[in-house]
Amino acid sequence: MFSLQTIFGKGDKFFGLLEASADAARDAASALVHLLQNRNASPSLDEFSLARRREKALSEQISQELVNTFVTALDREDIEALSAVLYKTTKSISKFAERYSLEVDRLGDVDFASRAVLLEKAGDVITQMVRQLRKGMNLEVMKSLNDRLQAIEGEADRLMLQLYSELYDGRYEPVRILLLKDLFELLEKAIDRCRDVGNVAYQIVLKNS
Repeated sequence: MFSLQTIFGKGDKFFGLLEASADAARDAASALVHLLQNRNASPSLDEFSLARRREKALSEQISQELVNTFVTALDREDIEALSAVLYKTTKSISKFAERYSLEVDRLGDVDFASRAVLLEKAGDVITQMVRQLRKGMNLEVMKSLNDRLQAIEGEADRLMLQLYSELYDGRYEPVRILLLKDLFELLEKAIDRCRDVGNVAYQIVLKNS
């Protein structure tokens, strides 16, 4: 049985493609923070469109390379799973940005930015986790990163619950409650996608340690 170390050289392209995919997700999260912190500016979705196109192109390239490559540094199903959840992460962030840009004039003083900062932190962690796969499957390091990611998600869940409680305190009209609830859930889903990336990456290391 080949060790991972003996086949790394034949699979470097997949590490590079997955790392670029993680970067696209993180960049989308950073763009969202900028969008939410600059509410007086006209919303622009250019960065999100670019991130989606990058992610889609990378996903397609990974699929094609899997067809063309006989030996891979990671199991094929693991490459496919990680690529798929990274794509979904960028897609979820973009969906929130698109919906937010349509409704921004109706949102008043609702604070989404502080929650998006947590998404950006999660994006930073998943880029570190994906890069760690290239470095030789250090379980201790990966566990530490995954624990950090779980802590970020826990804090995001706490803040989301706080927002949900505020929705029903009588200050909002029913139609506005539905709008805000939809946006909260889209943002929460994006953070959950980052958690999913971390779980897949961590499971890869567990399997290969």
